[in-house]
Amino acid sequence: MTDVLIVGAGPAGLSASISCARYGMKVKILDEFVKPGGRLLGQLHQEPDGTWWNGIREAELLHGKATKLGVDIELGVSVYQVRRTESGWHVYTSKGDYHAPYLLLATGSAEWPVPVPGWTLPGVMSIGAAQVMTNVHRVKAGGRGLIIGINVLSAAIAREILLGGSELAAIVLPARMTGIESSANPRAVMGAMSRVAHLAPSPLMKVAGKFIKYDFVQSMGVRFFPRRGIKVWGVPLNMRKAAVRINGETKVESVRLARVTAAGEPIPGTEEDVPVDFVCISGGLYPLAELASVAGNPFRYVPELGGHVPVHNERMQTLQPGLYVSGNITGIENAKVAMAQGTVAGLSIAADSGAGGARAGEELEQAVRQVGEIRKRSLIHFHPNVAEGRLKMEQYWQQIRRSRQESP
Repeated sequence: MTDVLIVGAGPAGLSASISCARYGMKVKILDEFVKPGGRLLGQLHQEPDGTWWNGIREAELLHGKATKLGVDIELGVSVYQVRRTESGWHVYTSKGDYHAPYLLLATGSAEWPVPVPGWTLPGVMSIGAAQVMTNVHRVKAGGRGLIIGINVLSAAIAREILLGGSELAAIVLPARMTGIESSANPRAVMGAMSRVAHLAPSPLMKVAGKFIKYDFVQSMGVRFFPRRGIKVWGVPLNMRKAAVRINGETKVESVRLARVTAAGEPIPGTEEDVPVDFVCISGGLYPLAELASVAGNPFRYVPELGGHVPVHNERMQTLQPGLYVSGNITGIENAKVAMAQGTVAGLSIAADSGAGGARAGEELEQAVRQVGEIRKRSLIHFHPNVAEGRLKMEQYWQQIRRSRQESP
């Protein structure tokens, strides 16, 4: 008999399983990948204090704790349907059906595609794929590459690609097109990147970042941005050049760049072909929340959280009895926040089921506060005003819950 089914063996799912199992609950985790850890597996970066965050090691620690507590983890399993029943949740997978009173969705996030002409050529990949190749499979993404998309994700993973032994010619904007206007607008991109300027490798960029938050400084910064870009990890980051096409016959051979105006419009006659053998496209992340939709839970669009998010509260409860969410399905944040949210979700399930008694309730209150503290200490926020987004979500949850209670 399984008490809790968890979809997703990433930082949130593994952390939740540990919290549930500590209170004697029978937990099963399902994940479609062949290794537990989720996005942790691709993460490798240096913290401000000089220590290294090794995602593979963090995943191993979580996996070890979970298995020691008796958590059953099934890998290589795809979940394609969930259905609420009188006794809980029925989950349909590629390897059979499962049932449990409580279901936690910790499905994480996915990358936004950016359809640059030529993006179907061999050698073109998402920035996340390059990260997994480099850090998980220990395979170089290529010899010399180029990153299309200037955001927190591309700036962070660029260094990991370099550490893996590949060379990067530049990090540039995508060409302006419908649906990605802000990603191709130099001023909008500069404003977004100013929020992480304190982490820049260059002292000059750190100082500049303190002033870029002002609108007039952004306008001037874009107008006088160096044509050759600014070096980040030794790689030219250029907000006044955009990729208009990826060239090649049977594989990537070069990328055609064009200088752009301050509004992101290509300037005719400025095109140049940069020889590369691989291209990484970075469009950002969005919550991977399809299963929550299939489960019938309401959604709200919250830009501060990265897109459409299943309505939930700070205890990770949804509006469907016995259904919980945690991690990037609730909004795009870092792995440490996801782990803390997973702990909250697990304690919430233990408390709601009665398995944890009063002690689980006390731990739950502390865990909720811990999520807020970790969020405040986070050096990187993928989206601005994430705290406001969390407050909005709590208000949505209260409003819908109240309206359901008042309806006849």
